[in-house]
Amino acid sequence: MNSFLKSISFSILLVSSIVFCNQLNAQNWDINLLKQINPSNPNSRTWKNISSTSEPLCVAAPIGMFAASLINHDQNLKKNAIKLAESVVITAAITEVMKVAINRDRPFVKYPLDVFPNQIDELGKSMPSAHTALAFTTATSVYLAYPKWYVALPAFTWATAVGYSRMYLGQHYPSDVLVGAIVGGGSACLTNWLNKKFIDKKKVKMVKTPD
Repeated sequence: MNSFLKSISFSILLVSSIVFCNQLNAQNWDINLLKQINPSNPNSRTWKNISSTSEPLCVAAPIGMFAASLINHDQNLKKNAIKLAESVVITAAITEVMKVAINRDRPFVKYPLDVFPNQIDELGKSMPSAHTALAFTTATSVYLAYPKWYVALPAFTWATAVGYSRMYLGQHYPSDVLVGAIVGGGSACLTNWLNKKFIDKKKVKMVKTPD
């Protein structure tokens, strides 16, 4: 419990520090690093395709897992599918609230002469990156359910690639991506902890309760 609260407190402090630093000094490492990543013509089909996988996969993964659990009568897989869905919903909610609260313009809006966006400029605010948050909540949830290196490696490689693609396409600052990863991973850990703390323990107590 104490370690969990410490982790949450550290994550909140880290996010607050990033936002505060960016408010103090807009032309800082954030925009300078983005300039190095974002090309003058960000039209790589590879990075466009990777970026576009975030939202579909975060929806398809829990649905696919749930369907497979029904076909195979696998209660553990069903439970993991529900936890993944919960994590995605929590991440989406937190991300939207933060976007409204922080109200940060996207880099191609703030620095139109320095940052070149993808041909389709996305609407909405910049902090945090929703694509990155959803990718990391999916990767983290899957890893927590199946903690093997051969699960972690492709899952987090994909999530990291999504984050990089958002910078390459000029849609987000590096700090947007970093905060998105923290929000996504943190939401998955929170969902997993809440399920173990309340739902799983409640089921154990019901099983142990004599008639």
